[in-house]
This record gives sequence, structure tokens and C-alpha cells, in this order.
Amino acid sequence: MIVLLGVLVVILGFVTRRNPVLVVGVAGIATALLAKMNPQEILAAFGRAFADSRSITVFAVTLPVIGLLERYGLREQARTLIGRLGKLSAGRFLAAYLLIRQVTAAFGLTSIGGPAQSVRPMVAPMAEAAAERRAGAKLPEKVREKVRSHASGADTVGLFFGEDCFIAIGSILLITGFVNSTYHQQLEPTQLALWAVPVAVCAFLIHGSRLLLLDRQLDREMSLAAAEHDLPLPAGPDQAEEAAK
Repeated sequence: MIVLLGVLVVILGFVTRRNPVLVVGVAGIATALLAKMNPQEILAAFGRAFADSRSITVFAVTLPVIGLLERYGLREQARTLIGRLGKLSAGRFLAAYLLIRQVTAAFGLTSIGGPAQSVRPMVAPMAEAAAERRAGAKLPEKVREKVRSHASGADTVGLFFGEDCFIAIGSILLITGFVNSTYHQQLEPTQLALWAVPVAVCAFLIHGSRLLLLDRQLDREMSLAAAEHDLPLPAGPDQAEEAAK
């Protein structure tokens, strides 16, 4: 039980707000020493953990690249692009993104989207720009956060229900492996993937309908916000464009 004192190191480190990487590293070394591992074994354990987490390492490399792109105007360019598409509202844009995310995930391309890679730097700013162009005014913080949450939700729903249509995804292989080994069945990944297709279609129809209704919800909330501050609200998209100018 003394080995579990490493957990206490983690708790104390986070309570005192120390660097998370340093806390985890010290906790790992402390746990290894309590388990009577020599320095060579500790170093080998860290090396194996690093090698087994290559996908996380790649993400840690790409995240600073995305940050640099944002710093040099990626979000602004995304907003400018959506501003040129006059009839594309926030709800329609997010519904289109939901379809793209679901189809690409169904072909195994699960890493081309995500909250850090695409939602924050591109999808959310484009949805916000579409909502602002429709309203003809800046979005209140509450409305802006709602648009951002729907952007993240579209990405999550598209990935969750799209990836199971791909036979080589981890969840499909986990299910087939567990069923075949535990219940001695002969379940094939193709069978699960085929059953996932109608579920994915239903998910798109249900969530896509919610996204299309988002525009009306935003119109109501913008009207309420304008009434609270005694501001005139444009009556429609055409008037909104004139007001924005």
C-alpha cells in the first residue's frame, strides 16, 4: 500500500498549484522508488510510456503550430471568408460542418477535425461571423458562447456517430474482440459498421434539425438583448447587412 503514496504527491501538487508536468513526473519517480525500482528501470518505464503515447506527442507538436496560425490571423481570415457568403447562416454552416465531419469520420479521417485543430481557430469564428452578419450587430457574450458550444457540439456528434461506420476504428475492434472472446461468437467488424450507418443517419437528421433551428433561437436572443439595452434590431438579413455597414 505504501506505493500509493505517489497519489498523495499528485494531490498535494495540484492543491499547491504546481506545474502539472513537474507534479506528474515527481509522482511517477516517487512511486517507482517506493516500489524499489532502480534508476535504470525508472528511465525505461518513462521511455515506454513516451513511446506508447506517440499520438499525444504529435498533438503536443501540432498545438503550438495552431497557436501560431491564430496569432497571425487565422481566425480573422475565417471570419472574412464566411462574411462573403451572404446566405449562409450560423445554423446552416454548422449543419454543413456536421455532415462533413460525419462523412470524413466514416472513412477513418478522425484527426482532421477536433476542438483544438478546427473548432476553436476556424469553425467557431466562422459561425460567429455568420450570426453577426445575420443580426447586424455584435453578439452578446452569452449568445457568443452559445454559438461556440454548438460549434463544438457539431464536431463531437459528427465524430461520435461517424467513426463507428469505419471498420478499423478502435471502438469497433474493441467490441468485436470482447464479444468474440467472452461470448465465443463470430462477430465481424463489418456487421457492426453496417448497423452504425442508420444510427449515424438518424443522428445527422436529429442534430442537423437542431442546428437549423439555432438561427431562430439566436434571433430571439438578439431581440431580447436589444430590448434590454434599448437598441434597434434589424428586421432581416438584408437590413442587417446595411446596419453592419
